Amino acid sequence: MLREKGGDEGETLGPNIIARRTSDGVERLPIVHPDRRRPEFNFTKAWKHFSILVKDKDRTDELFGVLDALPWRSVGEEAAKFIVSDLGRKIYQSEPYLPDLLDDHAYLRQMPKGSFADAYCNFMEAEGLTAAGLIEEANVTRKDLVKLEDGVEWYNDRLRDTHDILHVLTGYGRDTLGEQCVLAFLFDQRPSPGHLFLGWAGTLLMKAKLKTKAPVLRAFLQARRNGRKTQRIVEQPIHELLALPLEEVRRKLNIPEPTYYLEALETWRSEGIDPHALLGKEAA
Repeated sequence: MLREKGGDEGETLGPNIIARRTSDGVERLPIVHPDRRRPEFNFTKAWKHFSILVKDKDRTDELFGVLDALPWRSVGEEAAKFIVSDLGRKIYQSEPYLPDLLDDHAYLRQMPKGSFADAYCNFMEAEGLTAAGLIEEANVTRKDLVKLEDGVEWYNDRLRDTHDILHVLTGYGRDTLGEQCVLAFLFDQRPSPGHLFLGWAGTLLMKAKLKTKAPVLRAFLQARRNGRKTQRIVEQPIHELLALPLEEVRRKLNIPEPTYYLEALETWRSEGIDPHALLGKEAA
């Protein structure tokens, strides 16, 4: 990382350099670090992490292990393309570090009732979650990875930090089906085979274990279609959107209502099935 006191992030820079002002001066980073390599698949590692996750669906660290083993291989190219766009540079230069912003509930609670920020705080507080906690879980399996300070790493961090935002925007909860639907939704947002592998595996396990009339498979397939229709959420100005009404944000980003998922929850209520206890230790 290159930092200089003073200076101007608007000055002429090389084609592979981005800059922004910080409290220490102007920070300059390569868009793509020269040591960055295209990620590769590791199917053995993916299966190892998945086997642990099946036994305990609350092991979010193992979910990250699967995703890292079955990565979005073109993330570097997509990140670079976004960062050099006008919107990408604007977000990079002006938006606060997302975990700090998202964990500042005192600030977010000043935004209107019914806003995206209000819904986000309600969700995170009800679930006992924090953005910082998600980083800790991700770091369990990523502690040995070398972090390269570049624009791609900034983009990767946003991919991680917008996960819980997705639950709020899409309407999919943290129940078992809701998590599978988020994974399906994510594939066209950030096309890692890990998302489809985890989502399909979890959905088919539900179908095999559960006798129900709930439209489980239709909910999963609808989530995949919804993700394809929606603007890429990692590339949105999250700070600007937080103050807007939640439904307005959904319209802006073209996020459809998850009708089959909601129908599945209603069916399970009538069948006396707990949607939070369908896989993992609770179902053993």
